[in-house]
Amino acid sequence: MVENSSQLMEEIRRLKREKNAVILAHYYTRPEVQQAADFLGDSLALSIQAQKTDAAIILFAGVRFMGETAKVLSPEKKVLLPCPEADCSLAASCDAEEFAAFRAKYPGHKVVSYVNTTVGVKALTDICCTSSNALRVVESIPADQPILFAPDRNLGGYIRKLTGRENMVVWDGACHVHEEFSLEKILELQRQHPEARTVAHPECRAYVVEAADFVGSTAAILEYCRTSGAREFIVATEAGILAEMKRLCPDKVFLPAPPDDATCGCNECRYMKMVTLENILSTLRDESPEVLIDEEVRRRAERSIRNMIAIG
Repeated sequence: MVENSSQLMEEIRRLKREKNAVILAHYYTRPEVQQAADFLGDSLALSIQAQKTDAAIILFAGVRFMGETAKVLSPEKKVLLPCPEADCSLAASCDAEEFAAFRAKYPGHKVVSYVNTTVGVKALTDICCTSSNALRVVESIPADQPILFAPDRNLGGYIRKLTGRENMVVWDGACHVHEEFSLEKILELQRQHPEARTVAHPECRAYVVEAADFVGSTAAILEYCRTSGAREFIVATEAGILAEMKRLCPDKVFLPAPPDDATCGCNECRYMKMVTLENILSTLRDESPEVLIDEEVRRRAERSIRNMIAIG
C-alpha cells in the first residue's frame, strides 16, 4: 500500500509538470491528499490562491462548491474536480430555487451567504462571507438594514448573538459534521484533560460553542493552537484538520471531539474523504471532470464574492 501511494504521488507530480497544473487541497481531505497538494487551506483562501497561480489547470481537491468558487474567480483557467459527486451537506441544505423563493418573502433584506453554498445561491447573494469574516461582513452593514443570512443556522445564530442583530433572518441549514458533536463527551474529555483548551468551529451547535475556550474558522483554530501556550487541545471541527495541526505542532496533543454516534471516535466529512489519490490521478490524466458554469450565473456570483473581498 505504501509503495502504491508512493507510485501514485510520483505519477501525479509528473502529470502536474507536464500539464502545468496545480493542486489545491482543503484541510478536511485525507492526509495523503493534503501531502499531494501544492497549496493547503480553507475554501476561500484556496480560491484566492487559484487566482494568483500561473498554472493553466487548477485541480481542486475538495467538495463541489469549492471547485465552483475557484472557477467563478478564475474563469480563464481550467478547473478540475476529482469527485463531482462529493457534495457539501451545508451547501446541499440550501437549494438555489428554494432560496430564491425564501428570499422573495423578505424584500429589502440584504442577503449575506456563506461561501459554503452553490454557485446558484451565490448568484442570489449581495455579499458572501466566510467563518473568519462573517462578523466583519455583518458589521459592515448598517444596523437598521435587515439581513437575510444563509445557509448555516449555527453560524448565523452565533453572529446574531455577537452583534445583537434582531433584524437578521437565518436560513435553516447545517453541516452534518459540526451538527453531530456530543456535548456530553466533550465535557467528559474536559474533565479527563483539565489543562486542555477546547477549540470549536462556529458551525457547531450553540451549546458546543459555549463550552469552547476558542471559537473560530479553520485557519483561526490552527493559528490559535500554534501560538497558544497550552499543550493539549480538544478539537471540535472536522478531523481532517488534525494532520495539519500535528505537522505544525508536533509537540502538542490534539484530541478530536467525539460525535454522538458511539461507533465513531471522531467526526469526518464523508464527502471530503471521497477525494483520493486515485481520482486525482485520473482527473489530471483525462483533464476531466471539468467545472463549467453559465457565464451570467458566474458573473452574478462573482459580484457577491468580490463584495466580500472588498470588505476584507
